[in-house]
Amino acid sequence: MEERRFERGEEDDHWSRLVYNRGAMKKLVLLLAFAVLQVNIHGQTVSQRPRILGIDHVAFYTTAPDGVKKMYGDILGLTSAAPLEPGGTLRYMVGTQWVGYSPAPDPKSADRIDHAAFATDNVRALRQYLIAHEINAPKIQERSDHSRFFVVEDPEGHRIEFVERGKVEATPSATSAISRHMIHVGFLVHNRDAEDRFYRDILGFRPYWHGGMKDNETDWVAMQVPDGTDWVEYMLNQPEHPDQRLTGVMNHISLGVPDMKKAQAILESHG
Repeated sequence: MEERRFERGEEDDHWSRLVYNRGAMKKLVLLLAFAVLQVNIHGQTVSQRPRILGIDHVAFYTTAPDGVKKMYGDILGLTSAAPLEPGGTLRYMVGTQWVGYSPAPDPKSADRIDHAAFATDNVRALRQYLIAHEINAPKIQERSDHSRFFVVEDPEGHRIEFVERGKVEATPSATSAISRHMIHVGFLVHNRDAEDRFYRDILGFRPYWHGGMKDNETDWVAMQVPDGTDWVEYMLNQPEHPDQRLTGVMNHISLGVPDMKKAQAILESHG
């Protein structure tokens, strides 16, 4: 084997190159490790959905505010509170949840539901998660109670809000209040597959139960929030353009009660 000899200057230059190459290699390894870490962090950000805890509130439109006051205040016995949303005129508390009303922009419109809102513990991360799944999620806004929220539309055009609050304390309920928890919100659905892709596949809602007017039919489907007990109810098999009465039956909220006979007695005592 040929023996390789270095003159002094050439030898110094050779070792300098070796040291430089090792330093460059270390930098390259560190850069690659950093890039892999960033990819992993990005992947976790995209794949990990923040918690969706339950119904926060549901807002409707009305052309009969006196009727709303009689229904929610006098008959259901719920406590009224100052409106939180721009344009809102009436708000009734159901434990820590609430039902809001504002004047109908179009008195002739059959659809009187404004939006349904779900609570999350990280509204910023949830917005990023939805954007990563190609859902149009406008910027986060803040209300007078310091809650932060954004609104999206589901595939059927229902306005769905996600809201993050600080510590929420229940408004003291009157002893005559019919309920202290809103357990589900329902609305008309014409394309169940499209809704499933949104609520089940992206948001993580869980199939809870389903039923129909007949044993062999499915007219409503309950999809439970991923991190709580409340649910959304698809109201299926309805005309494409239902009238106001039918829409009002399909687009609804449900107030849970621990004792149905007691609830009946309260309602009867309220006339």
